[in-house]
Amino acid sequence: MKRFFAFVVKEFKHILRDYRTLLILFGMPIAQILLFGFAITNEIKDAKIAILDFSKDNVTQEISNKILSSGYFLLYKNLNSIKDIEPAFKEGIIKEVIIFEQDFSKNLSKSNLANVQIIADASDPNLANMLIGYTSSIILDYQKDLSSGKSLPPLINTDIKMLYNPNLKSVFMFVPGLMAVILLLVSAMMTSISIAKEKELGTMEILLVSPLNPLQIIVGKVIPYFFIALINYIIVIVLAKFVFLVPINGSFALLVLESILFLITSLSLGILISTISNNQQTALMISLSALMLPTIILSGYIFPIENMPLPLQIISNVLPAKWFIIIVRGIMLKGVSFSYIVVETLVLVGMTLFFILLSVKKFKIRLE
Repeated sequence: MKRFFAFVVKEFKHILRDYRTLLILFGMPIAQILLFGFAITNEIKDAKIAILDFSKDNVTQEISNKILSSGYFLLYKNLNSIKDIEPAFKEGIIKEVIIFEQDFSKNLSKSNLANVQIIADASDPNLANMLIGYTSSIILDYQKDLSSGKSLPPLINTDIKMLYNPNLKSVFMFVPGLMAVILLLVSAMMTSISIAKEKELGTMEILLVSPLNPLQIIVGKVIPYFFIALINYIIVIVLAKFVFLVPINGSFALLVLESILFLITSLSLGILISTISNNQQTALMISLSALMLPTIILSGYIFPIENMPLPLQIISNVLPAKWFIIIVRGIMLKGVSFSYIVVETLVLVGMTLFFILLSVKKFKIRLE
């Protein structure tokens, strides 16, 4: 029995000496509960909206103030005409536009009927439904306060319009996001084990004595996986278009070019993971734990980033999938041109260069 207890004590000491194992055992549960606890929420907070007020009277001002003071909405801009609505949505910042008709207060006092239109960006149907519900409820509360003590209560008619996804098909939201998740995880995982495999098998010495420099070795490792990932992308886009009937309202050529850029970003990230890992198991573990959960939770694939706490919103900016999801939804659902996604494209280009340069640096440090 003493031998058994001595063996158990030895195992405890072995685990406690392995800091990476301790990090996984205790760090992952903490990270998961924090991510799921803060990121997964059905509440709306500070959703950016625009208001188009043709009347600009005291009643429309009161309704606008009531909506903005609720804590659910932030006024991003006041629009001047109907033509401003679509460009405002294509910027990807506002989620809803509220339109007050001409002579709103006069119509309400004379005919007891006034009209307000609510247009929501339904590329995320769940968020659009919540925004419409919150806004309609606030307007209804204002109507009740206005009709208090009146024999013929005034009626504020709310016209609802869902932009980009009028039928509120959830697949329109999930498929573009799923494209980003699949391409990132598959590409990163495939490449993350490549150089780590060479180290583990002891064949890295052969590469060291070859006339190839580190950059050539890294690029040579990426190219085969690039074409494999490209085949995966073709399969995904065909299924999205012809099986799930997700529209491609923008330029197909632009979509392909942006997807190729994202593939290169994902592959370069996988190479970076590979260069800092000593074996395939470590590389695969880093790919799964550091990419899969944050990508699914923090990229905006399922849960709106705007509803998350500020620290998580900041962290989401370092995830390539976040920027690609914005690009894909913009091109496929909103039909945006390149001018609307320049920032997101430059971010992916910057990330790609950073990952490649850091991979070359880490490669040199480990092999010299």
